[in-house]
Amino acid sequence: MLELKNLYKTFNPGTINEKTALNGLSLNIKDGEFVTVIGGNGAGKSTMLNAVAGTWMVDEGQILIDGIDVTKLPEHKRAIYLGRVFQDPMTGTAATMGIEENLALAKRRGKTRLLKSGITAAEREEYRELLKILGLGLEDRLTSKVGLLSGGQRQALTLLMATLKKPKLLLLDEHTAALDPKTAAKVLEITDMIVNRDQLTTLMITHNMKDAIRHGNRLIMMMDGRIILDIEGEEKKKLTVRDLLDQFERVSGEQFTNDSALLG
Repeated sequence: MLELKNLYKTFNPGTINEKTALNGLSLNIKDGEFVTVIGGNGAGKSTMLNAVAGTWMVDEGQILIDGIDVTKLPEHKRAIYLGRVFQDPMTGTAATMGIEENLALAKRRGKTRLLKSGITAAEREEYRELLKILGLGLEDRLTSKVGLLSGGQRQALTLLMATLKKPKLLLLDEHTAALDPKTAAKVLEITDMIVNRDQLTTLMITHNMKDAIRHGNRLIMMMDGRIILDIEGEEKKKLTVRDLLDQFERVSGEQFTNDSALLG
């Protein structure tokens, strides 16, 4: 479903601030795989996600989504293939619009998004049923402005919107990092439920080793713009944080020093 072939990306080339963010990165993700991504600061995790989304064009390499070469496509043209949830709960929704209006916009993705005809009774009932699965009581607040929701409620709604029309690929960019632990756990529970229900191909960046191990069926670790560990199947099921640290130190020759990943 996703093929990344020998990707390179350097920011501020030829200056004192030159930074190679992707360094020959290659990755294949099969249809229905749920891949978690871990790595220290500057490992290239967000750059990889932004390269897939088209936020930043790569310097070299090729990106294919479901066999379609999207390497040169701008961000808005890739959006038809992707669902995305950002780290900031304020991103991805229209704060001044109601919950049902936001869901209507998501449902009309790829079509002319006009609300002139309003939201039908059938649509309203559909949204109410969808919101019930979140277990947050939002089904009784369809007309509430999204800006009035808590961070966790808003992130759960954004997740629902991103998956309302089954995307080829779901990108989760540290989507629980800004939430308190209890709320983050609830959003991850909802994530698992939606991904498993719809068999969505998913790429989830996390700063938390425990979450990277607990969720998904494949784990990759990045360092210096490339993948240094790729763990799946039974090996991932049996993995512990200590095992992951040992493998990192063996492969990289360094100690993993990202405290937030270790303590999360």
